[in-house]
Amino acid sequence: MSKKAFLGIDVGSVTTKIALIDEQGNCIDTTMIRTSGKPVIAVQKSMQNLLEKGYSDYEISGVGTTGSGRNLAGALVGADVIKNEITAHAVAASTYIPEVQTILEIGGQDSKIILLRDGIVTDFAMNTVCAAGTGSFLDQQASRLNVPIQDFGPTALKSTSPARIAGRCGVFAESDLIHKQQLGYPVEDLLYGLCQALVRNYLSNLALGKELLSKVVFQGGVATNTGMVKAFEEALGCDIVVPEHHQTMGAIGAALLAMENFDYTQKPTMFKGWNVSELEFSSVTNECKGCSNNCEIITILEGHNTNPNAHTPKEVEGKIIARWGGTCGKWDMQ
Repeated sequence: MSKKAFLGIDVGSVTTKIALIDEQGNCIDTTMIRTSGKPVIAVQKSMQNLLEKGYSDYEISGVGTTGSGRNLAGALVGADVIKNEITAHAVAASTYIPEVQTILEIGGQDSKIILLRDGIVTDFAMNTVCAAGTGSFLDQQASRLNVPIQDFGPTALKSTSPARIAGRCGVFAESDLIHKQQLGYPVEDLLYGLCQALVRNYLSNLALGKELLSKVVFQGGVATNTGMVKAFEEALGCDIVVPEHHQTMGAIGAALLAMENFDYTQKPTMFKGWNVSELEFSSVTNECKGCSNNCEIITILEGHNTNPNAHTPKEVEGKIIARWGGTCGKWDMQ
């Protein structure tokens, strides 16, 4: 008898994560690779990684996708559930840490805060604009200081007198860092100063006017940085919980949502199979001239567009598996 499992796929701008969970919601395994601006290849490579680990004997009963590339991933693999990151992170956190009331999430290109009360999301906020509030900002500054990113946290924790760095803007923070570096501040004080600056930025941008109650859970790639964990604990005055799978909680949440959907509907999954990692996909972007909106329509094809001179969505030829981008629904696939 084959083992049943659920897949969750989280396609972000920096990394692509896949989680495999069993019928009880326990995490079997996760995989994470860099998206590198090629989400299709990233999804396929991630699927291949799971295949190489010997998980092809699992019968997939449902698939969920999330992240900025959730629609694309859903079209590629045949998703049963496509949900936003807020829902996915909230479901994962409340499943594994039932007492959670505040979720801090910082990824490579954006950050979020989610407030839960009795397991229900009551408020949230996202920052996709300010670079000083993301993991990529820390990556860049660590590189500037010639510190490997994996050593960032342990080095920052050695600080005894952290530098006060302006964190309201990425440009100002960088110039302030350079100035203090030239003044001879120790590297550990600069690094922990950066952690404190990012925490101030995060709390002033996302948490302003919000009541942050314990338990506080820290998710996303930046939660790996022990300096950031300490800076949040100091700022909030409470312990911070970092889940075991903090980097892949979005994918785990998507898998849990797929499991919940299956339990409720009992419908067969639309999953296209493990061999999706071997299929060839392409995308075509055209402008719809149907009205003054001039919507940009994205078409996903299995194989290639057989009419390379297509200028409108109507002229695209080939095996179309998904379309989105329109305002009126004219080009939506049923």
